[in-house]
This record gives sequence, C-alpha cells and structure tokens, in this order.
Amino acid sequence: MNLSTPSIALFVKDIHVSREFYETTLQLQTELDFGKNIIFKGGLAIWEIQNCHIIPTELGLEKISDRTVNRFELYFETEDLDAVYNRVKQNGIRFMHEIHEEIWGQRTIRFFDPDNHLIEIGETLQQFVSRFYNQGMTIEQVSEKTHVPAEEVKRLIEKPAI
Repeated sequence: MNLSTPSIALFVKDIHVSREFYETTLQLQTELDFGKNIIFKGGLAIWEIQNCHIIPTELGLEKISDRTVNRFELYFETEDLDAVYNRVKQNGIRFMHEIHEEIWGQRTIRFFDPDNHLIEIGETLQQFVSRFYNQGMTIEQVSEKTHVPAEEVKRLIEKPAI
C-alpha cells in the first residue's frame, strides 16, 4: 500500500476565527478554500464540521467540539523562534508555556489555537545543534546533549544555514 499527500485536519468551531488565527498569527497561506474546509500550503486543513457529517454522526458532536480535550499536538519548526514568539504573544494567545529549552536543547513554545488545539513551535534541528557547537561544545558533547548521532551533528554543522 502506498500512501501519499499526508495532511492534518483540525475540527474547528468557527472557520472564520480559526482561519484568521492561522493566516494572521502563524502566517500560513491558504491553498484551497471550500468554505467550511480550508487547506493551507503545507497540508494543514481546518474543517468546520456540520452536525450531519459522518464524523460527528459516528463520534458524537460533543466529542469533536469539546475544547477542553487536547488529543494531539500540532508541531512546526522555525529559524526564528523569538520572532514567532513575539507575534503570538502580541496576539494575546493563551500559552501552555513560553520559550522553554527542552532537555535535549531545543527551544520551544507551546500554546493553544482558538479551538484549544495544542501547538508547538520549536527551533530546527540544525539550529539548536549548531548553537551548541558554536558555544564551544565538541561534536561528541553536542551528540550527547541532543541525542543526535555524532555523524548527523557533523553533517548539520557543516551544512550551510537556510
């Protein structure tokens, strides 16, 4: 079996509120707009599910619209975490946590979209591996800290920045 074109669909309560959030705050670009179903470039889709759709019919509308449940985390990477953090902060978004360094060294933020979906944005692998190397760690020390194999650390620090 060959699967292709993976995407993520988020069930949202109000398509207009969610579209504004993803376009303005996260600066995603709309690829296709089907009214109650919007697909952004990169494959993320938001769906305002109607009561008659098979998903709420099978699962129950209360289960797909329960804003207190976080069933997954939507993950993005960026070369400029501080700029993203500032943009999210300026929009009054509710954070799970602000900029935080994970135990493997990656700096991340986590916050909630208008439908309480958990979103994480973190530095790219190349960015945080290179940061440790540029601070004076050896390849072996960076590998130990980040759990990235030494060969991959070497490849990442020799790769030109994007």
